[in-house]
Amino acid sequence: MKPRSTTEVNASSMADIAFLLLVFFLVTTTMNPDTGITVKLPAWSDVPPISDNISRRNVFSVLINAHNDLLVRGHKMQVSDLRQKAKEFISNPDKRPNLASAPNKAIISLKNDRGTQYQDYLLIYNELKAAYRELWDAESMRLYGHVYRDQMSAEKKKRIRSKYPFVLSEAEPTDFHH
Repeated sequence: MKPRSTTEVNASSMADIAFLLLVFFLVTTTMNPDTGITVKLPAWSDVPPISDNISRRNVFSVLINAHNDLLVRGHKMQVSDLRQKAKEFISNPDKRPNLASAPNKAIISLKNDRGTQYQDYLLIYNELKAAYRELWDAESMRLYGHVYRDQMSAEKKKRIRSKYPFVLSEAEPTDFHH
């Protein structure tokens, strides 16, 4: 009588194969990191800032309280009006005495409450950034006949940004209620 042969699958290398597949997928998978808001911070300096040279006229103060109300230069404003008002403040086409004395002297000051919702903060930040973007587009059209692009030469970008530098000052969030 012949002994009966058993049909077994040799599973000793299955763990090795599973481990290799796991390593393969971990190495080849790409993950898109959350980039957040790209803001270039100024270089560190030990010299204290000179705040006496900043005229109140040149500051466009934007406050967002815990109820997500928008206060611009002490007056309530709708988010839908913010971009246009910021552009008007920065460029001051009619040379009004209560708006920025020159586009390169304009400062946007953004301050929010600790209770401000993040999406409302981002909405307002984007509106302020869009105001500058539209000013850059208009200046680029005037000078070069096309809108402002990231692929433009550094010299062209520098010329546009020297007239309309993006100056946004963000203060530490506080607890204020209006």
